[in-house]
Amino acid sequence: MSEPVVFVSHGAPDALLKAPDAVAAWREIGQTIPEPSAILVLSAHWENRRPTVSLSDAPETLYDFSGFPPELYRMQYRAPGAPALAERVLSLLAASGLAVDSHASRGLDHGAWVPLSVMYPEADVPVTQLSLVQGAGPATHLELGRLLAPLRDEGVLIVCSGAITHNFAWLDWRAAPGQQPYSKAETFSQWVADRLAAHDVSALLDYRSTPYGAESHPGEEHFMPFFVALGASGNEAPQRYRPGFSYGALSMDAYVWRD
Repeated sequence: MSEPVVFVSHGAPDALLKAPDAVAAWREIGQTIPEPSAILVLSAHWENRRPTVSLSDAPETLYDFSGFPPELYRMQYRAPGAPALAERVLSLLAASGLAVDSHASRGLDHGAWVPLSVMYPEADVPVTQLSLVQGAGPATHLELGRLLAPLRDEGVLIVCSGAITHNFAWLDWRAAPGQQPYSKAETFSQWVADRLAAHDVSALLDYRSTPYGAESHPGEEHFMPFFVALGASGNEAPQRYRPGFSYGALSMDAYVWRD
């Protein structure tokens, strides 16, 4: 049986403190999928000119944010690295003719360790990160996901961490729990779900032409992990998790594609 593919909207770095619905969804995902032999994470917070994988055997917890509560900076996720998986990723991508690179010591950014600390709180599953391709669009990342798909048959869980909506101008930093989400963010989040249900990959690739698509992502990096997940998933229909919106406009939707 192939391992699932997971996409999570990781929200703001303080999701662990202020997004209980999302935390509950991540916990459920971790509890209901088979435990993998290793985890490959692609996060919106690591981009490089070419796909780059971390060879670290003990990745550090990176605090790639500022201005958040002090307790976040005391949290650590001490999962072992997965250098063997990293080498496998390098060979798999290189065999397709893709130019790839490695990083000797790159740690786990918050797009990786925040959801993983809930999904696998024991931090006992080896994990490594692969970067996105800086400046590349949906089609490139969809193909990257397709190239990574064979890892699923090798016991590897592919976790893609980004955002369904990511426009800071829409955020209400004082939003109360249960507050009605910003209408444009809600509309685009539902459009993505509807296109997934219809297996309409071409519409998703052209998301910037749909109402609120470009506004949902002034920069594309937070949506690109979604396309990696879509590419790695094959033709499977995903299960949608629908936590409440964070700060009124960050859709916290997650999707799991299962064999």
